[in-house]
Amino acid sequence: MTDDEPAAPELRPLLEPAGGVPEVTSTAAALDEVTERMAAGTGPVAVDAERASGYRYGQHAYLVQIRRAGAGTALIDPRELPDLSGLSAALDGVEWVLHAANQDLPCLAELNFTPSRLFDTELAGRLLGRDRVGLGPMVAGELGFALAKEHSAADWSERPLPESWLRYAALDVEVLVELRDVLAAQLAEAGKLDWAEQEFEAIRVAPPPSPRIDPWRRTSGTHLVRDTQGLAIVRELWHTREIEAERADISPGRILPDAAIVAAAQAKPRSQAALAELRPFKNRGAARRLPTWAAAVARALTLGPADLPAKRTPLGDTLPPPRAWRDRNPEGAVRLENVRHDVRELADSLDVPQENLLTPEFQRRIAWAPPRRVTPETVSIALTDLGARPWQVDLVSEPIARALLAPPRPKEPEQAPESADEA
Repeated sequence: MTDDEPAAPELRPLLEPAGGVPEVTSTAAALDEVTERMAAGTGPVAVDAERASGYRYGQHAYLVQIRRAGAGTALIDPRELPDLSGLSAALDGVEWVLHAANQDLPCLAELNFTPSRLFDTELAGRLLGRDRVGLGPMVAGELGFALAKEHSAADWSERPLPESWLRYAALDVEVLVELRDVLAAQLAEAGKLDWAEQEFEAIRVAPPPSPRIDPWRRTSGTHLVRDTQGLAIVRELWHTREIEAERADISPGRILPDAAIVAAAQAKPRSQAALAELRPFKNRGAARRLPTWAAAVARALTLGPADLPAKRTPLGDTLPPPRAWRDRNPEGAVRLENVRHDVRELADSLDVPQENLLTPEFQRRIAWAPPRRVTPETVSIALTDLGARPWQVDLVSEPIARALLAPPRPKEPEQAPESADEA
């Protein structure tokens, strides 16, 4: 910091919920009381959920936090109360405020707890061009509070939950509505409130994601496996691990790390003893189920050529990675470079991240297979069919139409070295 720069304002630590740490709601009678309270409250309701990512199988909620003016804060145990439809009905028509809603809405939907209106403070921050959009930085930057985040990666499936964790969970919704009010005013001032409302609604009504084709191919390190027999081992171990992880309700990576799967695929051990000699299988977690892993490897090694997986994912409706376009669709590669460049320039001028102005998937699809006759109108129709929101279509249709018809962009000249030492 120079002498001319003002000192950053000192943050006020947010250490204790205004009404204290509430008891965890874990009985039907207590939930009825919370429901009545929340229905009688006023204004938006702040909502959050804590999962046990990295510890348990799936992305289920292990604690739900809600806060509303006039009703206070409630902490709900969804393992004891797996149906929150009554609470959801009581809040029908009330705006829910979440941070990074797309992370929490799926696990809340499992509890029949779904909003009819939504405000996402993280997405609001992105549309306002904020560099840091985590809840802690947003609360600090907009409200001047220091919000501790030390328990964000905790195992929330633990019971009983420690008092310090419950305090942390209650503080996550303590000032969420206040943050929403500040951001909504800024969005309105920037002329972006309508954009935000369209984005919030798109998140709220988004269907569950379609199952991935060959999800086992996302195993970290699979690119090191060069042959189809090795890929068959990856596939068999991945599916076996999923079965074991779901059965034990443990995160797959804790049952068997990806490094172990890749090591087996490269070594192709022909016996359980040989598998046990591989370093990743010597740790206690992998060794505990060694016969199961050895049987999976053996099944993969007995497959005939017709049953081995292809080296690449069958495309189906999936586009190849952009690095492969120059070989498979060279004209599309040129179009994609132009589209990305022009969308990025427009995004910079609007102070919006490029991926929020138009999702990269839509940029790739319009470049891979543009309309037969490219005009702003046909591009607008194509983007709408893909799922782009009206505000996005209005802003990008004309620039993208120009980009699709533009010649290849000239290569940036390489900068000459400034000295003989650099050369």
